[in-house]
Amino acid sequence: MKEVYDFLKGAGVYYLATIEDNKPKVRPFGTVDIFEDKLYIQTGKAKDVSKQLEKNPNAEICAFKDGNWVRLSGVLERDERIEAKRHMLDNYPSLKKMYDAEDDNTEVLYFKEATATFYSFTEKPRTIKF
Repeated sequence: MKEVYDFLKGAGVYYLATIEDNKPKVRPFGTVDIFEDKLYIQTGKAKDVSKQLEKNPNAEICAFKDGNWVRLSGVLERDERIEAKRHMLDNYPSLKKMYDAEDDNTEVLYFKEATATFYSFTEKPRTIKF
């Protein structure tokens, strides 16, 4: 999991895919955190992505860096605890302009049943699960 975190953090931007009305929806994200040995992302409950994940929590992330990429798929589980939200926001202080750990909009989600596959143009794919 730490390797996935490091890759996503190093890439800076990754793309999160969800499903709405049986159609894929993809958008850029940048938040990634490890809290209590789980890999987290962050969004706002008012956003379409939150509503899509509420209906179907299966998601996939893809990020590219230095000729390599990772695809991370799994189930995103909401964590309503203030401690989890605070941990994320402490690691992304610029988000505190828009979010607060105690507001009703801030949402953090962690991956369950996750599979990450690392790809390269020159090496065979390598998969890890967490």
